[in-house]
Amino acid sequence: MISRIVHTSALMLATLLVLGSTIWAQSIEVGALNPGVAPSTHTLTIIGKGTLGPILSGSDPLGLNGLSAGVTVMASESLSPTKHTATSATYTLPAGAVTLTVSGTNLPTTSPSKMIINLTSKADTVTLIMAWSSLGLTVTDTTYLKKGSWTTAVLKHPTVFKPSKQKLTAAKTASGPGCKIKYTYGSTTVLGFSGTVSNKAAADALLPDDDWTSKPGSLDLVN
Repeated sequence: MISRIVHTSALMLATLLVLGSTIWAQSIEVGALNPGVAPSTHTLTIIGKGTLGPILSGSDPLGLNGLSAGVTVMASESLSPTKHTATSATYTLPAGAVTLTVSGTNLPTTSPSKMIINLTSKADTVTLIMAWSSLGLTVTDTTYLKKGSWTTAVLKHPTVFKPSKQKLTAAKTASGPGCKIKYTYGSTTVLGFSGTVSNKAAADALLPDDDWTSKPGSLDLVN
């Protein structure tokens, strides 16, 4: 299904690029980070939506500039970081944990993605990194939230940011602050992104398994 979508139109290929946020790695045990503290069993869901553009650098060969776009990210709050520092944490999300939307077309990821959270002096940022090796495509999505949106608990396991709904402001330069998407497909393009982002945590959410892409009929989830 995905192969057919990708090869039938540039718009379907564009869907693969947007707002992605790369391999399930060995997790650091939460107990090692904070002994005696049990992780939450809830699932964090982050939903971003808005418009791509302007073009900050590159030629935009896939024609994403000006398209409406969105992303839904699901991450277990019991997940441990694969890497962390005093101000950042890197989480690896399985295939299917991120669903991308461009102009109303939904497509779940089919390979693992990285989610990197940084708590900086000016903003809290979340970066999603994805790659489709069969297409020669890589994507980096960077979202700027208000400073202090997350507590330091997010460095031990995924958790909600506050306030939940925030306005996203597009970056003005390719290397400057603000929300943006960088994709490499033959050449590299950086686009701004503006819109809103919200999140919530709920129990008993159905998360994709590590072997989600190998299950019969799993790709039929794509409409």
